[in-house]
Order: sequence, then structure tokens, then C-alpha cells
Amino acid sequence: MATDGLTDLEQEAWRGFLLTHDRLWRALEAGLAPLNVSMAEYSVLSLLHEAGPKGMRMSELAQHRLMSSGGFTRLADRLQSRGLIERRRSSIDGRGFDATLTSSGRALIRRARRRHHSDLRALFFSRLDDDHLRGLAEIWTLLAPDAASSP
Repeated sequence: MATDGLTDLEQEAWRGFLLTHDRLWRALEAGLAPLNVSMAEYSVLSLLHEAGPKGMRMSELAQHRLMSSGGFTRLADRLQSRGLIERRRSSIDGRGFDATLTSSGRALIRRARRRHHSDLRALFFSRLDDDHLRGLAEIWTLLAPDAASSP
């Protein structure tokens, strides 16, 4: 029988997810604060670090960050004004823009990644064994937007 309310188990699982997300997010952001990097900035810098010297299209970065184009443009403006990224017209079609890390951006993301990975291990990975991690990875796959359309 369907009801509007959640079962006790559903409520416990959902509340646990929300509380854990908030606690981890705040702790991880506090770890990056001495480097003057927010979690949103870290995410963009990390994506550009992974993209390498060619960088990444601005539209693709916004899509990965699940941000509106306006919100993402403001974030990119801040990173560029701090000398951490450069934006240039795409050499592929000349319509879009690509972003790359500057040398200052590369230096900052190296420090930030060391701190962030250390904090992740202390706050999250050290509390879970490989079976737990595999279970979480499976859950995230099941909850992916395209998973609902899979047979």
C-alpha cells in the first residue's frame, strides 16, 4: 500500500545520507579554507587538472559541476581574476571557450588535492572497508540519472 510518508527505514537512510553529506562537506571545506579554496572552486580546478594541458570546454565544466551557465561564469571569473585559470576561444569551432589551469592554478590544485585526499581518507575511507566501498560504488551507479532508463 502506497503512502505519502516514508517508512522508518527510508527515513533513517535518507536522514543519514543528508547528515553525513553535510558533516563531510563542511569538514572538507574547512580543510581547504586555509588554501583559500571553496569546494566549488576545488571541483573546477580538479576537473581542469585531470583534463591536462588542453583544458576543458567551459560548457562541459558547467555540466560536470551541475551549475547554471551564469553561476558557473561567475565562478570562472573569480578563478581567472585570481590568476588560477585562463579562458580562450575554442580552437575547434571558435564559438565556445576552453579553460586551462595557469601555473599558479596547477600549484594550488596540487596542494589542495593533497589536503583534500588526506581529509577524505581520515573522514571517510578509513572508516570503511573495501566491501563497504564497493557497496557504495554500486549504490551510486544505481542512482545515476541514466540508470533508470537501463533495462
